[in-house]
Amino acid sequence: MIEARDLRKSFGSHRVLDGVSFTIEKAESIVIIGRSGGGKSILLKHVIGLLMPDSGAVWIDGENIALMNERQLIQVRRKFGMLFQSAALFDSMTVAENVSFLLRRERKLTEKEIARRIDETLEMVDLPGTQDKKPAELSGGMRKRVGLARAIIYRPEIVLYDEPTTGLDPIVADSIDQLILRVCERLKVTSVVVTHDMRSTQRVGQRILMLHQGRIYCSGTPAEIFQSADPIVHRFVNGISDPREHILI
Repeated sequence: MIEARDLRKSFGSHRVLDGVSFTIEKAESIVIIGRSGGGKSILLKHVIGLLMPDSGAVWIDGENIALMNERQLIQVRRKFGMLFQSAALFDSMTVAENVSFLLRRERKLTEKEIARRIDETLEMVDLPGTQDKKPAELSGGMRKRVGLARAIIYRPEIVLYDEPTTGLDPIVADSIDQLILRVCERLKVTSVVVTHDMRSTQRVGQRILMLHQGRIYCSGTPAEIFQSADPIVHRFVNGISDPREHILI
């Protein structure tokens, strides 16, 4: 479903991606981990075509998006849904208006069909009956669920999650993880999750990719990654700083 081949990206003299290569199979649930500022979000933007690489290629379902123009990219992006770190809801809109925003812009469904799709999707994310609420009336976890409902209402093939549990308490974070797994199972979507939450990483990842110094440093199952004897991997997943590094706080 997704393949990156030798991706390289620099901003000025700063090389962010330095030969990133990986494959993600259809309906697979992948977690990408790595240090802050290490290029994880930049990598996501390449996957969805918001950034173009300096060299290399990104293949989505057999198509190289690095060679596409904007019109072609719009068609490919229809395969994607995305849950942003902050949920990115419109404060002036109700839950129903936020969730159905894209469907109404496309004008392909009747109001009755849109209302039915809203009800079904909110039921799937455990938010039935919240259609008329505003984001300010919702908790952080509920806003994340609305953001996910908006991402999946038009039935994408791939869902990208950018730090889905950031700012949530452990119990709410677990409920979001369970929801990610449910969406993956029920809709058979390919899931790509960027996170610093190691508990979440173990719960939702069938496979983990670790980005380090601009490359995929290692790839494996949660058991392989969390039991790794490699010092770089071990320190990261266990939150142990390297005494040789000078960290400014």
